[in-house]
Formats: sequence, structure tokens, C-alpha cells
Amino acid sequence: MKLDRLLAITMTLLNQPRVSATELAERFEVSLRTIYRDMESINQAGIPIVSFPGSDGGYEIMSGYRIDKQVLSLDDFSTIFSALRGARSVTDDSDIDGLLEKIGAMVPDISNPSGATHVDLDLTPKPNVKNNLGSLHKAIKEFHLVQLEYLDIKGAETERTIEPMGLFLKGNRWYIYGYCLTRSDFRVFRLSRILNLKNMPETFVRRLYSLQDVERQFKIQAKGAKIKVVLHFDPVIKTRVRDDFSHEQVCKNPDGSLSVTAEYPGIDRAVQSVLSYGANVLVVDPPELINEVRRHIKKMDKIYKIR
Repeated sequence: MKLDRLLAITMTLLNQPRVSATELAERFEVSLRTIYRDMESINQAGIPIVSFPGSDGGYEIMSGYRIDKQVLSLDDFSTIFSALRGARSVTDDSDIDGLLEKIGAMVPDISNPSGATHVDLDLTPKPNVKNNLGSLHKAIKEFHLVQLEYLDIKGAETERTIEPMGLFLKGNRWYIYGYCLTRSDFRVFRLSRILNLKNMPETFVRRLYSLQDVERQFKIQAKGAKIKVVLHFDPVIKTRVRDDFSHEQVCKNPDGSLSVTAEYPGIDRAVQSVLSYGANVLVVDPPELINEVRRHIKKMDKIYKIR
């Protein structure tokens, strides 16, 4: 919605010294013309926006201007409070305790069990991942290099030294992004694949790379590798199918079976998913996936015959 975007743009300008129209357009996935209109709307609302030309130009809120009105509702505070509690369950960061106390003092009802908090976010990961989260969070805050023993998707073990920049949760999986000195490039690592981790005494100067850059990288990779598949499921696992796929992807057939049209990020991921359903799924399309599943089944049959 336009109102949500205008508020998000305003908050971005309040928290960053200068933002270009191109960056805003990419972040909110709208055209440059829409951003220009949004800036005019924000100006008309009484928030003075200053435009700077040139290669390092962009938009800023006029120096010295502050929003004096209370812009956060009780529901907003409730959402922030729930998110902070979720972050606390992940990092064990004592600083968050102080912040929770401050919000609780400002809005006492929030910390009351019968108060305004309606959503509880327990983001606690598996023990091995949580241990790494704590070490990495400390290294990020103190700008210390980190040495990793890492297992990639193909099973290869490598040693990496990275400049850790940030942690993020995507699809119930925790990742860290940063600059890999071993590969001389920015990289993203899944925490569950870290075999050993060591915080180094050496420090680094943070490079110009953000979580938004990581998101763009994910989108580019996803666009280039997706494979479209059509699956036919036995009714006996209809509950799991409803859990794994969105409502739009699932079609119920007259005999109770389910047909699903979905996309996977590559043939390997599609094969892993299909095999996890055992004999309760039939691959209808594409032919290359059918052949790959057959190959895996023959290989499994050979292994069990030998044993």
C-alpha cells in the first residue's frame, strides 16, 4: 500500500544520511517516477525533503528536522516487543534485556501476560547453531575476523577466513554474510554447515555491503536456477502437502488426490524434495526430473540389494 511505503521511506530517510532515488526504487520495487511522486507527497505532508544532484546525490530530510509527534501505536510497540524477545531467544544478548525493560516501562501493558502482545516469536535454533550465533554476533559487534571450517552443498570441506557483517534468518535457516578473504569476494554461509568456528584476534574495517545487497544476490540466484515441476500426491499425505505448499499451488482432484505445480531452485533440490515423500508422489513433469528420480531409485535399490 502507498501509505505503508511512504512511512517506510520516511523511516529510511530518518535513519540514513542520504538515499538515492534508484536505491529506494529497488528497495520498494517501484519505478523511479513513483519514488518522485512519493517524495512530493512526503513534502506535502509537512516533512521537508532536500534533493541533492550528482553521482553522490540523493534525498535527505532537512538538517535539524525531527518528527515530534508520537508515530508508534500500541500495536507497533507490541510488534517490536515480540520481535525483540525473539531476537533475545537467539543471541542471548543482554543489551536486549535493557531495551525490553525500557519498552515495558513506556508501555507497561506489553510485558503483562494479559497485555497487548498477541504474537510470541520463539526463534531458538538447534543447539549447535545457537552456539555459533553467539560467537558470530560477538565478532560482528567487535569487528573481529572469523575462521570457519565449512561444509558446502556438495559435501566439500573448506577453511575460510571471513569479515562477518550480519546474521539473518530466511526460510527457518540462519545465515551469516560477510567478505570471504579466502575467495576475495562477498559470501553467504549457512550456520548449520559450519563444522568449527574460531573468533580471531585480528580486526577489520567494515566494507560497504548491506543486507539489501545480500537480498538482491538471493533474488538473482533464484531467478536463474528455478525449475518448474508438476507433482501428483496420494491423499494419505494431504496434510503434509498443505504444509509444504501454498494454497495457490495445490489443486484437489475428484478422487481426493492432490496436484501441485511448484518451482524449485535447481534439479538437485527438486529430487531431494520428491524422494522425501517416498511412494506417495508421482512426478508428472518435467521429463529430466522424472529421469533423475528414476536414477536415484535404481541406485538406492542397488545399495539395498548388496546389503
